[in-house]
Amino acid sequence: MAQLIVALDVPSAERAEALVDQLYDLDVIVKIGLEALCGYPQRILTYCEARDVRTFIDAKLHDIPRTVAAAMAQLVRPNVHLINVHALGGLEMMRAAVDAANERAAELGVEPPNVMAVTLLTSIAPEDLNELGFQGGPGENAIRLAALARDAGCAGVVCSAHEVRDLKHFFGDDFLTLTPGIRPTGSVHGDQKRVTTPAEAVAAGSDYVVVGRPIVEASDPLAAAKEILEQMSVRA
Repeated sequence: MAQLIVALDVPSAERAEALVDQLYDLDVIVKIGLEALCGYPQRILTYCEARDVRTFIDAKLHDIPRTVAAAMAQLVRPNVHLINVHALGGLEMMRAAVDAANERAAELGVEPPNVMAVTLLTSIAPEDLNELGFQGGPGENAIRLAALARDAGCAGVVCSAHEVRDLKHFFGDDFLTLTPGIRPTGSVHGDQKRVTTPAEAVAAGSDYVVVGRPIVEASDPLAAAKEILEQMSVRA
């Protein structure tokens, strides 16, 4: 069954902590992305750990293998369920990230996080790919990068829900898919270009569905999250 991840993409630790408290009873995973990691990392990580809230560290690590491995070791904590890297960093970098995550988790005596590889950002439209030097469409490139991630030992990939069916077909149901770019019907897309609804993502086979602004910018985040969970329970 697909799990909801709520993106804590907010400018202050106080706001992020308030959202954790508001959504606590729903047992959702919270995403700690670059805004939090650059602005108030230790505070929000410590807060989520103290409350035993499962987290997705959306660090999108992308550097030489040694640097990524060192960063990965710093991010592993008891409540960290997912950490991501960029598949474009290559096979050796992803393998170093997976090894570092497993080694650090063993040192701490905790379950290792699922290392997920970002294929193509959901803010990238098909017409943007030529500009970036890619050949072929989003689906073709996502499969190519997912194959590298699988060979590196990653648990799965971060991708658009549009690519999930093909990825599951090629790599099997155990290869996890985490899908951002999720917008309830009628919501503003913002900078997301390859979007789907929560129900469509679940129907495609997404294992993790990431929703940010439609929840965190709602007047009642708890009600908004409950509504999205309801939509996820109804297959499109």
